[in-house]
Amino acid sequence: MQKKVDFLVIGTGIAGLSYAIKVAGHGKVCIVTKTKAEETATRYAQGGIAAVMYTPDTYEKHIKDTLVAGDELNDEKIVRITFTLDIITRHHFGEGVYKRTKDIECYGAYVMDIPTNQIHTILAKTTMLSSGGAGNVYATTTNPELATGDGIAMVYRAKGIIEKMEFIQFHPTALYDPKEKPSFLITEALRGYGAILKNLKGEEFMHKYDSRLSLAPRDIVARAIDNELKLSGNDYVCLDCRHLNRNSLITGFPTIYAKCLSAGIDITRDMIPVVPAAHYTCGGIKVDEFARTSINRLYASGECASTGLHGANRLASNSLLESVVFSHRASIDAIDRINSITFRENTPNWDAEGLELNEEMILITQSLKDLQAIMSSYVGIVRSNLRLKRALDRLDILHRETEELYDESILTVKLCELRNMINVAYLIIKMAMQRKESRGLHYSLDYPRVKG
Repeated sequence: MQKKVDFLVIGTGIAGLSYAIKVAGHGKVCIVTKTKAEETATRYAQGGIAAVMYTPDTYEKHIKDTLVAGDELNDEKIVRITFTLDIITRHHFGEGVYKRTKDIECYGAYVMDIPTNQIHTILAKTTMLSSGGAGNVYATTTNPELATGDGIAMVYRAKGIIEKMEFIQFHPTALYDPKEKPSFLITEALRGYGAILKNLKGEEFMHKYDSRLSLAPRDIVARAIDNELKLSGNDYVCLDCRHLNRNSLITGFPTIYAKCLSAGIDITRDMIPVVPAAHYTCGGIKVDEFARTSINRLYASGECASTGLHGANRLASNSLLESVVFSHRASIDAIDRINSITFRENTPNWDAEGLELNEEMILITQSLKDLQAIMSSYVGIVRSNLRLKRALDRLDILHRETEELYDESILTVKLCELRNMINVAYLIIKMAMQRKESRGLHYSLDYPRVKG
């Protein structure tokens, strides 16, 4: 089945919906989501939107904070339904498309109706990708399970430009519970309130890593915890709130108190077991100041996009603001162009002939576990040339096995997600290998950062 729309929006987070609202009065809009519309990373964001509201805050202070967090790799100009299988480009018409091909265009997307497994062709004059991040490439993440890097992988396969994927932000303190996904985030505000990081013996350790102790930036705290875990062989460290006023603690952090209590942890009497978790993808689909990708008629906004705002590290709470701003700017550009764009006629439907239903789900689930283990062990908070080479070698095997399964099987969401995550993992590894320095969220033992 084919349908035609003016504006195709892939994703229902703040980036996708704010864009859809703005363009709705200028043409037909279709919104695609692979789960419930409300199940997005936006729903899990605890920090709100970073903005200058009153003195002594100023726009210059916000800009400075953003640049410092991004380790000066920011672009300062910027600082100021179902499941989607692939975006439709000239490749699907039998035309050769390569990395150096100019004027690649997006004509819509192939999407799967999950309940029926039917694949529909949605032709669109413009397409907005707001498909979120890729935290589930790692074994432990605060991202919802839908964060599998789908949009980034689709643009990569379509020969669009992807950048800065080596910069993966790990939140230093997620509640340690291997059985729960996503990991429950223990907000940094708790450390700001006075909670102290300790090892399982109850000993403080942050003084060994930074003079700011438990209030050091996310990347420093995450590396410190990672090192403590490697030294001790333990699975987690602890966050100690026991010295804080009980009533104020419960009143100030009721959600954390209730969550921990449900796990048998009374934060007024017990230390909280915590572990770093993949939290935010700072790189992604390269876009300009109007959220235009390198593929014509295709926009990207939100965590899947690399706008230049975050640089090598993200300042907390800048992401929601970024989504709203770039979706707004994309809507202005799309509305201005929509009447001059025509549909690509004679678009072929998805070719699913000759495929068989693969009933061995274990092939997919085990490959996913292998992928997450590779990325967590070798491409996590601290990296090295040897670890990255080992990760790439092991990923190559997974890639070949998964592509064979993809070519032979009737498609399922889990299989497509696995394929997308393998694509994203490859990008993270390759870009990490190319960066011959420690910068922001990318820390390599082979290129220690020179202070001063």
